[in-house]
Amino acid sequence: MAQLIKRTGPFRLPRPSTDHFAALAESILYQQLAGAAAAAIHRRFVALFDGGLSPEAVLALPQRRLRTAGLSGSKAASIRDLAAKVADGTVPLDHISRFSDEEIITRLSVVRGIGRWTAEMFLIFQLRRLDVWPVDDYGVRKGYSLAYGLRELPTPKQLQVEGERFRPYRTVPAWYCWQAVHEERSARQ
Repeated sequence: MAQLIKRTGPFRLPRPSTDHFAALAESILYQQLAGAAAAAIHRRFVALFDGGLSPEAVLALPQRRLRTAGLSGSKAASIRDLAAKVADGTVPLDHISRFSDEEIITRLSVVRGIGRWTAEMFLIFQLRRLDVWPVDDYGVRKGYSLAYGLRELPTPKQLQVEGERFRPYRTVPAWYCWQAVHEERSARQ
């Protein structure tokens, strides 16, 4: 890990969005899609709202209009479920940073299309929490194996145990694990 840190440079997270709802909607849209396709769908989705993306605006728009932006039926249903749960207070985005990581994961996971992984990415990249260790993330598992010269990927259970030594800053080694994967990819090109 020390060598990886030395090669990669300082830990730095990208600037978060100013809007938690927009960030979660984008996360849903990007799931299981290649970057360029997801970006195009996201642009068309945002354009539907003339800069006024909000839970209320999503709920006021018929689901078929969401589909015209390229959202699958499942993603359109997930976006609408997120909007409904934010609007009714089930997912309290205005004050979500007051909750613990596990409470946030629990609250976000009630939304269709948001599971533990998406909630953990929200914690890291939107709320900038420093002690998140996403053991189910393939990039973290792969990067950890690269950083430590392992022949096989650690299982999530094994990685959970290994991560304990990085508390209370587990987000930092997770970020470096992702960098190890990017570094390997770049070396192959």
